[in-house]
Amino acid sequence: MKNVAILASHNGSGFDALYSAQLSKILDININLVISNNTNAVVLQNAAKRNINNYLINAKTQQNPDEALYNLLKEHQCAFIFLSGYMKKLSPKITQDFKVINSHPALLPKYGGAGMYGRLVHEAVIANQEKRSGITIHEVNEEYDEGKIILQKELLLSSDETVESLEEKIKELEALAIVEGFAECLK
Repeated sequence: MKNVAILASHNGSGFDALYSAQLSKILDININLVISNNTNAVVLQNAAKRNINNYLINAKTQQNPDEALYNLLKEHQCAFIFLSGYMKKLSPKITQDFKVINSHPALLPKYGGAGMYGRLVHEAVIANQEKRSGITIHEVNEEYDEGKIILQKELLLSSDETVESLEEKIKELEALAIVEGFAECLK
C-alpha cells in the first residue's frame, strides 16, 4: 500500500474520488496527509472529519513553506502527491523527489500552462468553439502542465454548451479519470 498526500487549495474534489477508491479497495493506497495553502479550504475540514492528518502551509504559517511541505511529505513517507486544485507551483526538490500527479480540466497540451485552471479553461474552450474537451491526468514537473501524460478522457461538447454545463461534465469525468490514472501509476 502506497501513502498518498493530497495538496488542495479549495474543495479538493479529487481527494473525495481517491478517498472513495481507497475505502472501496479499488486502489491500494493510504491517504495519510492533506495539505492546503488556504485557511478556508474545505479540504482541510473534510480531512479532519476523516481523521486524516491535515495542515495549513503558506507564507503566513511558515518561514519557508516549500521546506515545511517537503519535510511533512518525508515525515509521512508519501510515495505519491496528488494535486487537487492546488494553486501553488511546487519546488523542483518536491517534483524530483516525489511522484506528483495532477488532474487538468482540458486535453493537454491545449489549454494548459500558467493561468489556465478551473473555470478559466472552460471559458477558453467555449470561446474557441471547441468540439471536444476532457481531462488529462499527468505527472508534474517544474513547468505548468508539461509533465508526462498518464491518461486522457475526452467528451464531446453539445452545440449549446455553456461554461457551467461543461464544468459539470468535466467534474464528473474527472472523478473517473483520477482513479483510473492512479491505477496506472500503481502498476
